[in-house]
Amino acid sequence: MTPDVDDRAVLHADCSRCAALCCVLPPFAASADFAIDKPAGRPCPNLAGDDRCRIHEQLPERGFPGCVAFDCFGAGQQVVQVTYRGRDPRAEPEALAVLDAMRQLSELLWYLADALARPAAAPLHAELAAARDRARALREAGARELAALDTGALRRDAGALLSEVSDRVRRGLPGPRTDRSGADLVGAALRGADLRAGCLRGAYLIGADLRRADLRGADLLGADLRAADLRGADLRDALFLTLPQVAAARTDGATRLPEGLAR
Repeated sequence: MTPDVDDRAVLHADCSRCAALCCVLPPFAASADFAIDKPAGRPCPNLAGDDRCRIHEQLPERGFPGCVAFDCFGAGQQVVQVTYRGRDPRAEPEALAVLDAMRQLSELLWYLADALARPAAAPLHAELAAARDRARALREAGARELAALDTGALRRDAGALLSEVSDRVRRGLPGPRTDRSGADLVGAALRGADLRAGCLRGAYLIGADLRRADLRGADLLGADLRAADLRGADLRDALFLTLPQVAAARTDGATRLPEGLAR
């Protein structure tokens, strides 16, 4: 991939080029997101023989909203088509570790692409580009290297850089810039709240009422938005917002999202 290409254009799941890896390899625990327990490596009982979901159109109603919110950032097709050169890897003992590493690398690339697109982060572009190029190279690695990859260390190193990007970007934006990183805001009443340029990194916003809240320029890296009500909310220019976060929340036609992020 050429240096000037925005990775986010390709970091989307293409199930037609995968092998239903997310329906087979990871374990599920019965919860609000999944109606059943499923051990690692066992196909979901809703998976048909053609690798399609039998209840795809009724997933939330049947107790599987976690499947709707899940997105692998293109890791599935990368593992099948590149790592295993078109071969179905589901029976390989290291396949789950490979998929997990690939997804984390792909998600990291999403964040780095977001950071590189921010004019305020220009002084950090060399460091960001180096981190991006390393993540890109690792996505091309073999199964053994991916399975042994210390993704935690990789994300910690990049996390410090992304924090600096966030500080630089939000410093130049209007708003209260309130820091609620890691805050427990489960079910919080934040309807119409002014959260512009705030830091909600890693915040727990499960079921929070964010209707018509102003989240422009807010840092949402790792924020848990499951069942959060974002109807009418303004998330334009929000930092590090991802498709799974949007899919896990409740939105409507009045929800304003960053450019290029589909509802």
